[in-house]
Amino acid sequence: MARKRSQTQLAAAARVRHVLAMDAANVLKRLHARQDEMVRLFSRLRDRAPLMNTVHTWFTTITLAELTLLEPPEQHAVNAFYEALDDLRWYLQYTEEMPTHVREKLHRFLRRLDERHHALTAAIGPADQHGGPVVDVKVVRGGR
Repeated sequence: MARKRSQTQLAAAARVRHVLAMDAANVLKRLHARQDEMVRLFSRLRDRAPLMNTVHTWFTTITLAELTLLEPPEQHAVNAFYEALDDLRWYLQYTEEMPTHVREKLHRFLRRLDERHHALTAAIGPADQHGGPVVDVKVVRGGR
């Protein structure tokens, strides 16, 4: 039997979906835009910062309580995307491969992330580009 959710819980779940959708879209946008340059900088400077900064995510700050607001199929899609992103982050942090091989492997990771992002978007919806103000209001009636 499904539990009944309050309007507050439904609104909170919508906000969590929105933030996750924005975060995932931002990560992919950065990866697509910077993939060649980040490998070039890694090759030239031998510094992993351009690699790691590109895959930075807000997901590491989300709480279990926030994730439980999502339905199980949504949780599964979120997990699949961020697990694939974590695999990429691990690879970029610890690889000892040459830049040419890093570039090739990055393209494969990016294809996998694109697939997972498509599934994530199908499950939780895209980020609303316009968004909306979040207002927390308590209604108080006049006591006259």
